[in-house]
Amino acid sequence: MAFDVVKIGGSFAREIQGLQLWRRFDDQEMEELRQLWKLHGVLVFRRQSLSEDELASFSARFGDLEEHPRSDWNSTGNKNVVLLSNLRNFEGVEIGGLGSGEIDWHSDQSYKTRPGTGAVLYGVEVPKDGASTYFANLHLAYDALPEATKRRAEGQRAIYDYARRAASYSGKQPDIESIRKRFPIVTHQLIYADPVSGKKSLYLDPLTMDGIVGWSEHDARQFIDELAAHATQEKFVYRHEWQVGDVLMWDNATTLHRRDPVGQRPRLLKRTTMLLPSRLHIIPVGELLSA
Repeated sequence: MAFDVVKIGGSFAREIQGLQLWRRFDDQEMEELRQLWKLHGVLVFRRQSLSEDELASFSARFGDLEEHPRSDWNSTGNKNVVLLSNLRNFEGVEIGGLGSGEIDWHSDQSYKTRPGTGAVLYGVEVPKDGASTYFANLHLAYDALPEATKRRAEGQRAIYDYARRAASYSGKQPDIESIRKRFPIVTHQLIYADPVSGKKSLYLDPLTMDGIVGWSEHDARQFIDELAAHATQEKFVYRHEWQVGDVLMWDNATTLHRRDPVGQRPRLLKRTTMLLPSRLHIIPVGELLSA
């Protein structure tokens, strides 16, 4: 192996040392990285220096790149790169999205029938302390569920609505009507099995979940909150403390993530999203909610 794999604290995440992501990897290195990502869910690379094209090229080795639904957050340099920032340009217009506020636990693109479950985030400008990002491992959370709870969740489909999530964002709000036309309300299973190992995982997004098919609103919200509280216990969570030059990649199907508030400190992250191959990864299969 041409690089080192280091456990981060006592967490499930792994730091990969000894790689420069701007260079081209050979097939063996790529296969090792794919297997490590699949196994651990979150990989971290420190001290990187990437152009947007290099970031996109690295990401595309793992799956087809996908444009973000919020095109107003796209970089002008590469349409597959999204800017997440609280900065403004010389005209006072927001650069990118998500502003400075806290963002609660969620899984990206859960509101789509075929979510882009691979994500890469590159830290260009980050506060020297605080403004951490947290990841919760849904494989570990499922394994630790009581058997009765597993049986209750098996076969159930949760309802996902982008409008619920968008309302929680700080900064410029999207036109919900136009977003709803692009992304109608969908449903996903609460439990999915890995296509290779058969190992099961919860699939959750409490920021976007709006119910469970066939359940009362009260019972659904209570169960969703119960599962989310269980899955985000400290023992299942990795806290990432950002440094300039960090590249962090995670699997949206098998992890949740959230961030601390940024406040007035400048912050600029660049992000790509990939459609991961279903032969290797859990890929949630959504269905449009029947009228």
